[in-house]
Amino acid sequence: MAVHNHPQQGTGFHLPSLRRNRTTAAPQTDAAALGEAHTARAYVFGSVRLLMGFVFLWAFLDKTFGFGYATPSGKGWIDGGSPTLGFLSSVKVGPMESTFHSWAGDTWVNWLFMLGLLGVGLALVSGVALRLAAVAGTAMMAFMWIAEWPPAKHLSDGSASMSTNPFADYHVVYAAILIGLAVVSAGNALGFGRLWAKLPFVRDNGWLR
Repeated sequence: MAVHNHPQQGTGFHLPSLRRNRTTAAPQTDAAALGEAHTARAYVFGSVRLLMGFVFLWAFLDKTFGFGYATPSGKGWIDGGSPTLGFLSSVKVGPMESTFHSWAGDTWVNWLFMLGLLGVGLALVSGVALRLAAVAGTAMMAFMWIAEWPPAKHLSDGSASMSTNPFADYHVVYAAILIGLAVVSAGNALGFGRLWAKLPFVRDNGWLR
């Protein structure tokens, strides 16, 4: 009796197809993980931005209304107090000591300082114009750093300066954070950065972002 070899019928289970599905699933999983990490990073930067905004806004509000923290009650700007007189007149060290003394309490200095606090604070909280906020905020931090002059071990009267770090004090850290927030476009999460960037005059002038 002759025996004929017939091709076997498929069982419906195709191992190569299963491997192919696993291969294609891996990039999709990696892409999802990358997207989640990107989103998490964006929200972290957005949260840091809001905290920094509150730092500037609180300084403005306390100096304006005298909430009794850094500014005593009844000594606020609206009460006739000067937001710069106490700090600048008490400078006792650094290359601009006499200059700061001459500026202390001047109307133009008060307005420039307070508008800077308000403008940077609002920009950070809303997530718009972060590049301008970084420039203005860094300039303010630079002047305050010079006023305190951390590199000095002694004040002009010979007493100890009590400086905790000759360079990287909180003014430098704040400036670095401001610049970093602008570089990563931290206003896109928890803010209006994306909407701001779509405005025609902002789109045509990148420095406004």
